[in-house]
Amino acid sequence: MRKIYYLLLASAFTLSFVACENDDLDSTSIFANDKSTNTTEFDRWLSKTFDPYNIRIIYRYQDYETDQTYNVIPAKLENVKALAKMMKHIWIDAYAEVVGLDFIKAYSPRLFQFIGSAEYRNDGAMVLGTAEGGLKITLFRVNSLDVDNIFIDSISPFPNIESVPIDMNFWFFHTMHHEFLHILQQTKNYSTDFNLISAGKYHANDWINVNDVDAPKEGFVTGYASGEAREDMAEIYATYVTHTPEAWEKILQAGESEADKSGREAIEKKLDIIKEYCRSSWGFELDDLRRVVLRRSQEVLKMDLRTLD
Repeated sequence: MRKIYYLLLASAFTLSFVACENDDLDSTSIFANDKSTNTTEFDRWLSKTFDPYNIRIIYRYQDYETDQTYNVIPAKLENVKALAKMMKHIWIDAYAEVVGLDFIKAYSPRLFQFIGSAEYRNDGAMVLGTAEGGLKITLFRVNSLDVDNIFIDSISPFPNIESVPIDMNFWFFHTMHHEFLHILQQTKNYSTDFNLISAGKYHANDWINVNDVDAPKEGFVTGYASGEAREDMAEIYATYVTHTPEAWEKILQAGESEADKSGREAIEKKLDIIKEYCRSSWGFELDDLRRVVLRRSQEVLKMDLRTLD
């Protein structure tokens, strides 16, 4: 099943093309049919780093791996390197530290594709990422990274999505955790009590119209979570592990309206079920994972993302 995450832009945008005569050109081809494939230093680093986890990174442009409905551009090599290093440290190593190497080797998505630009729909929506059957995740806007000014916002429950530099949590790591929870859902069943908490309140056909800041009043952490129960569960999981306790409390407070605390209570009940699912079915505490993810997110800010090590 192909899942698509996208953001509805509130305002119109324009695209401009600028010639840069003084840009230094990288000798590594961005196209998959180049003879240099799997022979560069970076390709060897990718293989050494990700093969042990049964993960392959695609960063050269491949027609057959992309949706031909959209016009997209390849990812810049320096940005791919930075994102790959961050992904290893914040995402893979976090699970390995908390649950163990065998866990991430067994259940991680097998393929990650990095695309330089976003995908824009005809209705003005920007695609954040796509996931196919729990096996492949495509991440967009890789070229928007500022390698020397990495920004990871774990304290704002309703982040400024147009901030510069872009928020790595919102654009990338949230999606990774979200999709990983889907893989776990497909492997071991979770309590059906979760589906009953917000039964009758899901916006199956118009979740796109639910603003993130308003969603908690209905018992959802994001507008996307209001679409269906499985996405609700994945959004709570991903939001919780990528945000501080203080940020999470702000989401819960947004679920209160004077004397009405039903939104907050619904989110708290669903989180309790997720924590028990992680504990009883997978052998780890969700709070432990969050502490490690947050710590590693801060460590990344001190890393040299331009070198391979």
